Parts: sequence; C-alpha cells; structure tokens
Amino acid sequence: MLKTDLDQLKTDPHAQERCTGLMLPVKDALEVLHGRWKLPIIVSLTFGPKRFKEIVKEVGITDKVLAKELRDMEAHRLVTRTEISTFPLTVEYAITPHGCSLHGLIGALAEWGITHRKKILEQ
Repeated sequence: MLKTDLDQLKTDPHAQERCTGLMLPVKDALEVLHGRWKLPIIVSLTFGPKRFKEIVKEVGITDKVLAKELRDMEAHRLVTRTEISTFPLTVEYAITPHGCSLHGLIGALAEWGITHRKKILEQ
C-alpha cells in the first residue's frame, strides 16, 4: 500500500473497516516472518542453495535455532530441504518461489534500514 493510500484512509469514513481489513494480512505476514532470523536466512538462500553449516556460518546463528527456524520455514513453504545420497548424508536448503516473493519486501526493508541508520548516526 502506498503512502497516498494510507493518507486517503485517514479521511475515509470507512477507515476503521479498512484498517481492520489491512490488519489481518499484516498479522499473518508477521506470524510467518516473526523473529530475528527468518529474513536473514532467506537473504542467505537468495544467493543459492546452501548446506546447514554454510547457513550457520553466513547468518551467525546457532545450530539449534537454525534447525527450528528451517522447520518453521519449511512448514510455511518458504524453503525446501533436499537430502543428497552421499556418505555422510548431505542436506541442502533452497528458497522456494513462494520464498522469493519476499524479495520486494526485503529490498524495501534494506532501503529503510539504510535510511534509518543514516538518520540515527546524524544525531
């Protein structure tokens, strides 16, 4: 939703209904993406499939937390887990097309983060 759309909501007599209608999908998105690690994991996998330990190293996360996050992300179809028949067994994780749909959001967050960092450091 654009800033102008939000400005129009302020003067809309049905703004409360629209706010409620907007709130549910936002809550759904936050439920799927909550926590500190999901978006960094998605960013990592954007650059190609990776093994578990590669993600641990790149993201800076513990094994236990990464395992939990990857299970959650698999359940929401953001990543896939592929076992490769080698000895020892190799497991790779990759972003799904549904996970790739977050690229616009991640780009917007990155831009906001850059602007925010500059604003805070200017003080």
